[in-house]
Amino acid sequence: MRLTSLSSLLCLAGLVSVPVNAYDDPNIKSIPLRTHSLSPPYLDSDFQSRWFDFGGDTVVRADKYLRLTADRPSQQGWIFSRVPLTATNWQIELEFEIHGAGNLHGDGFALWLTKERATQGPVFGSTDRFEGLGIFFDTYKNNRPGVSFPYVMAMMGDGQTTYDQAHDGKANELAGCSARGLRSAPVPTKARLTYFQDKSLTLELQYKTEDSWTNCFTLNADEANIAIPSVAYLGLSAETGELSDNHDIISLKAENLYSLNRNNNNAGKGSSDGRSKGRDGAKASKEGGSWTWFLFKTIMFFAAIAGAYFGWTIYRTKARSSRF
Repeated sequence: MRLTSLSSLLCLAGLVSVPVNAYDDPNIKSIPLRTHSLSPPYLDSDFQSRWFDFGGDTVVRADKYLRLTADRPSQQGWIFSRVPLTATNWQIELEFEIHGAGNLHGDGFALWLTKERATQGPVFGSTDRFEGLGIFFDTYKNNRPGVSFPYVMAMMGDGQTTYDQAHDGKANELAGCSARGLRSAPVPTKARLTYFQDKSLTLELQYKTEDSWTNCFTLNADEANIAIPSVAYLGLSAETGELSDNHDIISLKAENLYSLNRNNNNAGKGSSDGRSKGRDGAKASKEGGSWTWFLFKTIMFFAAIAGAYFGWTIYRTKARSSRF
């Protein structure tokens, strides 16, 4: 079943309230973001998705995968969230499969966090000159000597710069790594992208051994521009040219990360945390005092009513007695 693009719908982002540990640091907890997650059967009972739009050549097989492109030439497909990802610290885990019948294959797929959304184009099936982050899983080597493919790289677009298609993004690369064995791997292939605003961006891959993650890159704010737009849509896209592959998305899981320890380097901000603690403590104390005073006044109010009723009852009884 092929789905055309669904009309955009602005909805409030929903959160599942039960925190789970999704990060290696025990001081970091997470809250799943159902607005930016996908898993079988992918669609609602009316054969639509509440939180995502699908377009191009994307095909949904509810029991198995979202196929961005089939193993046929000249295909493009995409999936984009309907609401932006506004969490400041987050982790995205993607399970995918790249496979096909031929010995030659291409071109690859991309993971997006951009201001633009749901626009088909020449960069792995999505638009060029984007603003935000693109992670490219490139399976076909055009002209990049000394680099083994598949190659995974990050590009931070400024809305003006064109992707260097002829040289597989060499001029645009923020960071990257070779991932031989990523295509048709013997274990589930996954990518895990972790972002702490104004601090770090990390990409890990699973394709060698199950439950074993390989670090592709880790970038710190003092090393590179990793500032993702505050309003960015989460998307996936893929394309094939003369050569082709199946580009299948198995599941997508997004989680909001938060720190249990304000002094944690990955989620805190040094001395400002002390001031935050002071403000938070004062606020909590003020709120606690307000509630105590409100409760006291409520009790006194009802006590006054009870006392008045009791006094009036005694007065009425005495008045009746005096008549006789």
